Amino acid sequence: MEDDYFSIEAILAENQKLQCTFKYDIADMGHIGGGNERDLKALSKRQIPLWLAYTIIYSDWADFTIPTPFSSKVRNALKAESRSVRLSSLVGAGGLWYGFGKTIMEMLSDDQGLELSETLTKAFVARLTEIVDQAQHFAALGAAGSSRPGGDATSAFREGLDGTERELFSLAQESTRRSKKWYEDHNKARR
Repeated sequence: MEDDYFSIEAILAENQKLQCTFKYDIADMGHIGGGNERDLKALSKRQIPLWLAYTIIYSDWADFTIPTPFSSKVRNALKAESRSVRLSSLVGAGGLWYGFGKTIMEMLSDDQGLELSETLTKAFVARLTEIVDQAQHFAALGAAGSSRPGGDATSAFREGLDGTERELFSLAQESTRRSKKWYEDHNKARR
């Protein structure tokens, strides 16, 4: 994922909210995060869009709690069996769990950021082999990959993947199809 201002991946990764706890009373800002009050009171909690949370947190007006997709429960599940965790359900359909994590990581202290970085890296490495294996498997099956009426086994597997993983899955499938086609065409020419 790029940090470019115009990057669609960066925009999608920032399409999340953070639970912020305000440190001070802030006049005429009660509407932030959908509040009904006129003023924000110290210790009030609000769900703030990530793009706005940057300014609020870096200005030291509020603290934030680490979002649920990166909680200790999720980290423990990833450590136990990373392939069984449906990352898409943690950040919404088509979400970018890794991108959101990278953004959160940059906002944390050095120790917490390093821990989250290790979690993201280990999860990615552990899941990558399965993604490529499944992509090759479904590409080799071709049209026969449909395992249920009106559905596709490929889409069932892809539903649990993060947006970045889905892109890698598609690239691996296309690569397998092209390799298979090249091999078949090459063997026909030899005969």
